[in-house]
Amino acid sequence: MRSHEYRSVIASAKIFVASVCVLFAVFMLWNTWRARQEQLQEANSTTENISRALVQHADDTIKEADAVLIGIAERLQYDGKSPAALARLKRFLAQEVLELSQLNSLAIIDKDGNWIVNSEQLSFPRLTSRDREYFFYHRAHPDSLPHIGPPVKNRATGDWIVTISRRVNAPDGSFDGLIMAAIKLDYFSTFYNSFDIGKTGALLLALDDGTMLVRRPLRTDSIGKNLKDAAIFRDYASKTSYGFARIRSSQDGVTRLNSYRHLNRYPLFIAVALAEDEVLVQWKTDALLHLFGLLTLTALLGFFGNRLITQITLRVDAEQDAIESRAHIEHLNQALQDLAMQDGLTGLANRRCFDDAISKELRRAARNQTSLSLIMIDVDYFKRYNDTYGHLAGDECLRKIAAAVKAAKKRPDDMVARYGGEEIVVMLPACDAPGAVQIANEMLSAIQALAIVHTGNPPGVVTASAGVGVLAAVSNDTLAEHIIDMADKALYQAKSSGRNRACLFGQA
Repeated sequence: MRSHEYRSVIASAKIFVASVCVLFAVFMLWNTWRARQEQLQEANSTTENISRALVQHADDTIKEADAVLIGIAERLQYDGKSPAALARLKRFLAQEVLELSQLNSLAIIDKDGNWIVNSEQLSFPRLTSRDREYFFYHRAHPDSLPHIGPPVKNRATGDWIVTISRRVNAPDGSFDGLIMAAIKLDYFSTFYNSFDIGKTGALLLALDDGTMLVRRPLRTDSIGKNLKDAAIFRDYASKTSYGFARIRSSQDGVTRLNSYRHLNRYPLFIAVALAEDEVLVQWKTDALLHLFGLLTLTALLGFFGNRLITQITLRVDAEQDAIESRAHIEHLNQALQDLAMQDGLTGLANRRCFDDAISKELRRAARNQTSLSLIMIDVDYFKRYNDTYGHLAGDECLRKIAAAVKAAKKRPDDMVARYGGEEIVVMLPACDAPGAVQIANEMLSAIQALAIVHTGNPPGVVTASAGVGVLAAVSNDTLAEHIIDMADKALYQAKSSGRNRACLFGQA
């Protein structure tokens, strides 16, 4: 029998060692996969944040230039085009170009395309825009809305610019010219160079029709190139106002995480791309280190497990070692059991712990002929809160509510537990109905005092409702379901009568 027992112990030890190795491998793979997902999610957040910053920058840049055009239009309307008025306008244009670093030039152009006033010290007869896209556009469109044209080179300086312009109408509504602001594309490039996008990342500013204005890194054919065949435009940016895309480039074979977003005021969109391999480079290093650690740990477990098995077969004293090991495992199991009685999210007692505790408390109340009260608390419109702010915010909300309810607990014997979802129960031994209702109201006040913003709840902050059940007399036949049902029905009454209140079972 002893030999059979030893063989059984050896077989169990081998299974245990193998299981531990497998569990470590599974845990490592799962943890590594989760770290990869978190890294990619962080990269998506980074691209979204960069795209928002670039959209805001582009919107502010063009809005400032457009505001100057509006000011020039008002001056033309009220001051006219007399020589004195034009001289004042020229000084105004020059001053605006000095003040706004994004501006290359400002110009007022007549109906024939000739520049009559500009911000540069250039001879008017030599300057014309009759062949420019924006001139044809405004001549054909009677509205005075701003128009952003394709990128062109400044004929005087040779710099790449993008124009924003507005039509000027004669008193009879006919075309009388336009006003134009030239924005330096280098202004955007300088700003884009301040972002860390790795070696193979990319930043892009383009018109809604796919015409590229600015790209980082800059290529020889970047400015003015049409993106109609590029996946980011063809499949995504041309169809939705914003979003994410994982795209493998057909040119260099690099897979990139893309975030794109259109401007609200102007026909432009931004695209930000980070190379997936660069995003995951640290993750790959960590994964290799984890793999090395797993192999080392597995080798150590195998070595020491084999030594343990050998010692079991050679020495009778292994029985004592087994007893000690069993005691240690039981200790660990007890620790795990203690953890199993606690809710992982809120830190409160969990449903299992509550079920055990209320059964014991009912027996004690029956022996001592004392009362037992139960408060059931439910967060008002919690589904709306999750739908509006997300489940992470919902979890944080439950943590704060649980802490507030626990802090409002009066006595050491009172128990606060998470019953399920957003429901919390409070067990109050030897507590009568008035006392239980008072405690319930104090806990609801503590929840509302957290002032957690909740636009889907009429008070504007997170509130809760409570149902109070009281057993004045407890017998040996009383079941926990009885008082739970009382509290649950009282909670339903609190919800039905307007929420953010406590109701006592059986009381109107």
